[in-house]
Amino acid sequence: MTSKTVRPPARRRTGIGAVLAAGSLALTGLAFAPAAAAVTPPSATISYNCGVFGGGSTVLTVTQNGTSATITVSSNIAAPLPLAADSIATTLTLAKAGGGLVTFTGNKNPATPTGGLVTVGPLNGTVAPGDSLEAGGGTLKMVLFGITVTCTPTGNQSPGPFVF
Repeated sequence: MTSKTVRPPARRRTGIGAVLAAGSLALTGLAFAPAAAAVTPPSATISYNCGVFGGGSTVLTVTQNGTSATITVSSNIAAPLPLAADSIATTLTLAKAGGGLVTFTGNKNPATPTGGLVTVGPLNGTVAPGDSLEAGGGTLKMVLFGITVTCTPTGNQSPGPFVF
């Protein structure tokens, strides 16, 4: 008995080939697709005056994922007492080019000993593509032990505004 090789009809081979070609093109397109736009600069420095609580040079570090952005604030504000983790309610407002404010909020912070420098964040906010945000013109408010500490900027941030 002789065996014959059974081949699928030509139209089936063509269909499978087309699917494989389309899949290859799609993967190639993904490989060469531009990376998602990121905020620039990724961090900036600004000085805040927090009244009797001190102040000074503060670093704002930003990340972006689509229209969501987070900011971590590393301050020169010394903790007046030991601070428990996630015990500081924080609101950071940034001035938007063209007018208005964008607000970032959260209650995340590491545990901080008395005299340790206060770091808060990530603080969450919503941005739009092309937003240009500057800490100068906004405020940093932190609620510690029921007391609101309001910090005002003493100049513009360096190296410049965050552009999303």
